[in-house]
Amino acid sequence: MSAGSLTLDDKAAAPTTRRRTPTGDAVRQLVKNKAAVVSIVIIATMIFIAIFADTTVFTWFTGGEAQPLIAPYHYAEVDFANANAPAFTHTEEGKFYILGTDYIGRDNLSRTLYGTRISLAVAFVASTVSLIVGMIFGMISGYGSPGRDNVMMRFVDFLYGFPLIIFIILMQVYFKALGARGSTNPVVDWVLQIDQAMGGIFLVFVAIGLISWLSMARIARGQTLSYKKKEFVEAARAVGSKDNRIIRKHVFPNILGPCIVAETLAIPGYILTEAFLSFIGLGANPPTPSWGIMISETYTAMRVAPLNVFVPAIALTLTTLAFNFLGDGLRDAFDPRLRE
Repeated sequence: MSAGSLTLDDKAAAPTTRRRTPTGDAVRQLVKNKAAVVSIVIIATMIFIAIFADTTVFTWFTGGEAQPLIAPYHYAEVDFANANAPAFTHTEEGKFYILGTDYIGRDNLSRTLYGTRISLAVAFVASTVSLIVGMIFGMISGYGSPGRDNVMMRFVDFLYGFPLIIFIILMQVYFKALGARGSTNPVVDWVLQIDQAMGGIFLVFVAIGLISWLSMARIARGQTLSYKKKEFVEAARAVGSKDNRIIRKHVFPNILGPCIVAETLAIPGYILTEAFLSFIGLGANPPTPSWGIMISETYTAMRVAPLNVFVPAIALTLTTLAFNFLGDGLRDAFDPRLRE
């Protein structure tokens, strides 16, 4: 046997190299970001609370009325005798209010836990609508002819210049006035019934959906224009691939990551928009708990009962910060130039 040859034992003893992938590198970089990891834990905890605040999930299969599960009490349960109670209050009836009660005796902790559902629902619904509509619009615009691209992006510019927030406020006022007065239009009645069944949050979804996709359309268009001239796209076009297949197989997978990162960074804006609409009375319908409504109903008595304002305000701040830190961590992890 020659000196330069390897035996089977030598091959078994030789160190094996791990195969690295871009996704694996991104995950390792994300795990190193302590703020992002803590944010993931906070968001996962909030999702768990939102799902299991009461037994609604179980009643879908078993029927019956939902009962509080994680929340100590139902969000609409009132205790007039213990209104504006301070934290850690024990009552004669055996109730215990960890974070006190509001101006009509509703448990602050329970309402804050239930309010998690509204904020997370708005966050995920708005981000999903923005991601789907914005990416489709942006890819069609960026990959199309210059004339089509110009027309589509001028439409986006028009919507940017249009006072959408005023339009949203007028739309909310109009539908809420119809709901109070009654309507004979079957389409309007159908919308009002859905909105009522969802506690007034359906119109918030529609409102945020009108404005959420504009920035995503621009990001997707820019990414599509960048990849449109890449060598692998030119090669696919040279072998006769159709435009639909090129967009589906080559453009979409490459722009999905940056778009998801951008959408994660936009989620705090959706949550704050819902809180703003609820604060001015155009969001969820009372007594459906929303952090914006809770702040709006109690901020005038902040000196008397500060917990009524601080509890939902801290929950709102913590949620927006968690999504912000997660978005920053995803951006750093998926950008090769920012990796260690």
